Amino acid sequence: MKVLVAGGAGFIGSTVASACLDAGIEPVILDNLVTGRVEFTRGRIFYQGDIADGPLLDRIFAEHPEIGAVVHAAALIVVPESVAEPLRYYRENVAKSIDFIEHLLRNGVHRYVFSSSASIYQTNEDFSVDEDSPLAPTSPYARTKAVMEMILADAAAATPLRALSLRYFNPIGADPELRTGLQTARPTHALGKMIGAYENGEEFLITGTDWPTRDGSGIRDYVHVWDLARAHVQALLKFDEVLPADGDRSVEVINLGTGEGTTVRELVAAFTEAAGPLRTGEAPPRPGDGAGSFTRSTRARALLDWKPEFSVADGIRHSLAWARKRTEVLGPDTAA
Repeated sequence: MKVLVAGGAGFIGSTVASACLDAGIEPVILDNLVTGRVEFTRGRIFYQGDIADGPLLDRIFAEHPEIGAVVHAAALIVVPESVAEPLRYYRENVAKSIDFIEHLLRNGVHRYVFSSSASIYQTNEDFSVDEDSPLAPTSPYARTKAVMEMILADAAAATPLRALSLRYFNPIGADPELRTGLQTARPTHALGKMIGAYENGEEFLITGTDWPTRDGSGIRDYVHVWDLARAHVQALLKFDEVLPADGDRSVEVINLGTGEGTTVRELVAAFTEAAGPLRTGEAPPRPGDGAGSFTRSTRARALLDWKPEFSVADGIRHSLAWARKRTEVLGPDTAA
């Protein structure tokens, strides 16, 4: 079996590709390398290009007729950047995805696994959510994910498309074998910024300290990226059980998280225990930020036979190990 991994040279996509290889599924990588790294495609079938490039998609499917499903992990993901450049985010994450889906349908590929986000949920009093919780995305990035889920529902109702939308919570860690990890030198998420501050002797800023959480800092469900990758493998293996071609449903949404909420201050404490003292300061929330949430859902276990295996401490440990190896894999330009 082959699977097309769009965005397969990025952090999530490359880890999914590794998990597929380990499970005997051959990934075919499509990435325009705007944020992805060609180093993550070494030894893998790779096409450099855009998901909206119809002739390229036609060529990929002609050369790999065994492709039976697609993992769509190609997207821009930086929340403050989406606030500053909303049209760019809607173009890249929505408009081009519509073209992509049309190219898939034209080539007879109907199994579609979409990288969605828990950032689309409305925060409630206890910060826990399930797949039926109200949606209220707070940034253009999050709205692109919510819009795409609506598009998928409409497209699946009118075409043979079947879509599994996997709503990620907050990925941390790296491939435990350190084949891939965060490709950016200065990540924008909390753990990446902690590592950068720790390495450079700088202050880590806790952005947002007046949220109605137990300690005022934002709360997140930190899920290990390898657990996320394993969930994609399960989604591919169980796709036709979850969404049979002759079934009543053509779209399913599934939360991927640990079921536990960790505040930013608690993450700092766990990081300090693993790595050493970290200087911290406080700052207002970034544009587009929300208080956060964690999943209370058991749908992933019921439908995919999946549950997370790694802890937050594991994620910190693997992130630190990758930070030490990143320059070796990607070169000195990412260490700046």
